[in-house]
Amino acid sequence: MAHRDHPVTDYAAAVGADGQLVDVREPDEVAAGTLPGAVNIPLGDLEARLGELDRTRPVVLLCRSGGRSTMAAEMLTGVGFDDVVNLEGGMLGFADEG
Repeated sequence: MAHRDHPVTDYAAAVGADGQLVDVREPDEVAAGTLPGAVNIPLGDLEARLGELDRTRPVVLLCRSGGRSTMAAEMLTGVGFDDVVNLEGGMLGFADEG
């Protein structure tokens, strides 16, 4: 199953009541700001930290521009996560709109 893309400006709708918002940027990038409720799991650590994610809940992925979150989304769907959302445009897109 493939992930789906969703506009970062409407991230709250993608996360919903049950979603897990994961920022896959490096900690120093996240320190400069992220979306409310986001958990930082850098892309390079994601595979080793899969156990921190609940496969029964949506996983919504965020990065700087959408590239790393797309790679993370493909990795998660590849290992059996069913409900994976990539926030298009990432924090740059959010800042442009904000």
